[in-house]
Amino acid sequence: MNDNREQQTAKFKVNREEVNEAREILFEVYNALKEKGYNPINQIVGYLLSGDPTYITNHKNARSLIRRLERDDILEELVRKYVGD
Repeated sequence: MNDNREQQTAKFKVNREEVNEAREILFEVYNALKEKGYNPINQIVGYLLSGDPTYITNHKNARSLIRRLERDDILEELVRKYVGD
């Protein structure tokens, strides 16, 4: 017999303040990586996939900034931007 919960879709609620903070931090981290000569996309993807903060430079406090965010908040912002919400 199927459990009814297995057929329901879970809902995820977004906190708008966290989204705005994630966006600002992503731009700052992106620019810091670019200034240091890294490919910002590759470095941020490496960080998101591994959770290893050494993918992010210390330049302009970028590593510290990105660690203030949960990785799921960053992914949420990226998906939102990609689909145009």
